Amino acid sequence: MTTRDRDDEGRARNARPRDALGRPLPHDAVGEPRAPEGIVRAPLVALAEAQALLDAGRPFHAHEVLEDAWKSSVPEERQLWRGLAQLAVGLTHAARGNARGAVTLLERGVGNVVPYADTPPHGIDVAGLVGWGRTLAADPSTVRDAAAAAPRLRGA
Repeated sequence: MTTRDRDDEGRARNARPRDALGRPLPHDAVGEPRAPEGIVRAPLVALAEAQALLDAGRPFHAHEVLEDAWKSSVPEERQLWRGLAQLAVGLTHAARGNARGAVTLLERGVGNVVPYADTPPHGIDVAGLVGWGRTLAADPSTVRDAAAAAPRLRGA
């Protein structure tokens, strides 16, 4: 029987190293640096960190930053941050070649961010993300390079 990684509260945590797309590697492998979990970041800091990870072809790791923002956000923005995290996971699935998972997460992400289109907080390019997500969901097999396919989270 293998011992599962657990945090101080007993919740399962996978401490295995991961590749750039978040796939687990053998315990003795050298993986990508992971974003620490449970960090409360100001919205603009979270967006900047997530964008840097997306631009580096690390959408799984960007999703972790966006998930922290979702969990620590004000209630009025939780759906937005959840959607941003889902879009990053959708890109992760597309880059891994999992078209079905990509479509599911991209559609969920679009559905969660689109209500913010009229008054997007923090300079988030909701309209651009909705268009990007819908285009990628229509054919996720086009992703060959996660960095090249990464969206812009904020307007220019």
